[in-house]
Amino acid sequence: GGDHTITYPILQALAAKHGPVGLVHVDAHTDTGDTALGEKIYHGSPFRRCVEQALLDCGRVVQIGIRGSSYDPEPYKYCQEQGFRVVPAEECWMKSLEPLMREVRAQMGDKPVYISFDIDGLDPAYAPGTGTPEIAGLTPAQALEIIRGCKGLNIVGCDLVEVAPMYDVSGNTALLGANLLFEMLCVLPGVKTL
Repeated sequence: GGDHTITYPILQALAAKHGPVGLVHVDAHTDTGDTALGEKIYHGSPFRRCVEQALLDCGRVVQIGIRGSSYDPEPYKYCQEQGFRVVPAEECWMKSLEPLMREVRAQMGDKPVYISFDIDGLDPAYAPGTGTPEIAGLTPAQALEIIRGCKGLNIVGCDLVEVAPMYDVSGNTALLGANLLFEMLCVLPGVKTL
C-alpha cells in the first residue's frame, strides 16, 4: 500500500545506516521525474530525489518492467546517465527472468540492497487495482522469479507500493500484493524456508 513516495524516506534512513544501497526496482515507470504540478516530491520522483542525496549506489540499480507513457522522448536517458540498468518490459515478454536475476545477483554483490516493487510493474490483467496501470507488463510468475531471484542478496529492506483496492472489485490485486510481500519476507537474509 501507499504510493511510491514512501520509498524516499525509507531509503534516507537506510542510507544513514548502510551508506548508499543497491536497488532492485520493479515498476512500469522509472519514477525519476523532476516535478509535477510544481512539487518535487511525488510518486513519480522518489528515485531522482534519492540520486540527488546520494542514497543509491547507482551502479547497483536495476529497474525491471519499465514501459508505458512518458513526457520525455528519451524516457530512460536520466536513469542511464546515472548508471542504472533499465530493463524495459518488452525485454521480459514471454520468457523466464531467471537468467536476468543471475546477472542482477552478480551486479549487486554482497553490499546492501533494497527491493522496491510497484504493483503496476505487473500487467493490469493481473493487477488492475493501481492508480497508473500500463498494458503489456510482467506476469505474476515473472514477479516471483524476480523476488525469489533476490535470495542470497544482502537485503536490508523492501516495499510493495501503489496497490489501490478500490480500483479492483475482484480483490486480485490485493491478493497478489500480499503474496508478493510474503515472498519478499522469505528472501530476507537469515530466513529459513522449506
